[in-house]
Amino acid sequence: MILKKYNTFYLLSFFFVCGCSVLQSQSSERAIISNIKQKNNRLTAKEWKNWQHKDIFIDTIAGISLDKAYDELLKNKKANTITVAVLDMRIHKNHEDIKEFIWENSNEIPNNGIDDDDNGYIDDINGWNFLGNASGQQAYRANFEYVRIIRKYQDMFGNKKDIKPANLDEYNIYSRARKVYENELKYVKGKLMYYDSIEKDQKRLESDLSKLFPNKSLTIKELKTFEAKDSIVLKKIELLKKYVVNFKKNKSRRAVEQRYVDIYLNSDYNERVIIGDDISNIHDIVYGNNIIESDTTANTHTHAIKVAGLIAANRNNNKGIKGVINNVKIMPISISPYGDEQDKDVALGIRYAVNNGAKVINISSSKEFSLNQEWVLDAMLYAKSKNVLIVTSAGNESKNLNNAFNYPNDTNKKNKEVLNNFIKVGASGYSLDESLVHYTSNYGKRDVDIFAPGRYIFTTHANNSYNFSSGTSLATPLVSGIASLIFSYYPNLTAAEVKQIIMESGISLDIMANKPSRSKEKELVPFSSLSKSGKIVNAYNALLMAEEVSKKKKQN
Repeated sequence: MILKKYNTFYLLSFFFVCGCSVLQSQSSERAIISNIKQKNNRLTAKEWKNWQHKDIFIDTIAGISLDKAYDELLKNKKANTITVAVLDMRIHKNHEDIKEFIWENSNEIPNNGIDDDDNGYIDDINGWNFLGNASGQQAYRANFEYVRIIRKYQDMFGNKKDIKPANLDEYNIYSRARKVYENELKYVKGKLMYYDSIEKDQKRLESDLSKLFPNKSLTIKELKTFEAKDSIVLKKIELLKKYVVNFKKNKSRRAVEQRYVDIYLNSDYNERVIIGDDISNIHDIVYGNNIIESDTTANTHTHAIKVAGLIAANRNNNKGIKGVINNVKIMPISISPYGDEQDKDVALGIRYAVNNGAKVINISSSKEFSLNQEWVLDAMLYAKSKNVLIVTSAGNESKNLNNAFNYPNDTNKKNKEVLNNFIKVGASGYSLDESLVHYTSNYGKRDVDIFAPGRYIFTTHANNSYNFSSGTSLATPLVSGIASLIFSYYPNLTAAEVKQIIMESGISLDIMANKPSRSKEKELVPFSSLSKSGKIVNAYNALLMAEEVSKKKKQN
């Protein structure tokens, strides 16, 4: 196996300009690969909690070389503070590891009920919540996008067979949405039937055993004392034990599936009634509220704090985790409910971020359908015009995005790429073997730009806690953090240049990896075939390359 890496300052410059790869001797690289394989199967407890920051050569772990970058490149260097907008759920803004890095709008006077900075949003001290209303209510849940598409086009296409050529595109979207909806509804109803059958079976067993043991209660403690010579009765006792132990869990799981029927898949459900805006009008921007903080009384809405911690968690407080960068302010913008985001909220969230000084926008979410993709694309083009970088997640459906739809994306309706300030990130793991790519990650040589660590990532969680999570949502903020480091130390670089640096400076691996799949049967493919760059992002190399490019720009 051949491991490509960039070794020196000058080689980095050569690679950036010429697009040529630089190789070490094959014999030494094969030895390194062998050592990496041996170690990756037994990470220490300490390594598990920050493996994503490790270096592939020093630590023999497939991380982003962040520790190496801080040790060798960033000591005593001056840096600017960068604002990173996190378009996500509401955030636990008072988490011990993130609270000092929450963005503050210096142009707004707190709680005076006036839009002091005239940006359209009243008292937006720390960001904005596009999912609330002026009374403080919150739209926690929403339809999936394909349900909204069905609702919009049902009257037009529901009972018609002859489709006019002018309506063919809309009809194709409707047909695809209908197919996904029917498959999902069938699956959910099957799960509900399964949980209902368990409940019926439990009640039947309780009835049978109550007759056989009339003076006994049917608690686990009592069931353990039941004795019987009849094998059938013994089987009933053992089965009821399992049902009683799992009763709360099964009840909770059934409630989740019921929410799919009642909300996510229900075309009669409309969360915008709570919000009160005109969802069909992108120019109706005056809605939402300034409540960007998650409900701290429940372990819910944890997605944003997981993302924010990976970008900015305090590196010097000896608590929890270390973020990628501390010369940063996190701007929380709430656009994500349980369900699919509305394109309007995404578009206005991007514009809010750009207009209020964000340099990087992290969107750790994606969806298969988009009703108004032109709104989002226009907003991203606006970000491009203002030199703002957008980093999004590839999604977790194990799909090849060359053959699937995934939004937001950097292409228009004609599938032409129109953005150079946009990065889509897949999720990789810690070991240099066939399991290098996380099995749920979407991939694609055309649409996924680069991979970053996204498997078993230890990060900030609700109420000053920490936990492990996996997925492209965790890989994305690592790339956003690296981009922020580059902007922070090299402010003369453009968003397009930062993207190119990140793409070109990653680690290339000549290795066969499992193509992401939820199937037990795996297909080995070259890792380089799974993304546009064919690489894993690398902070050390990116900063070296940024230094060289920045110097050249100053000289010119």
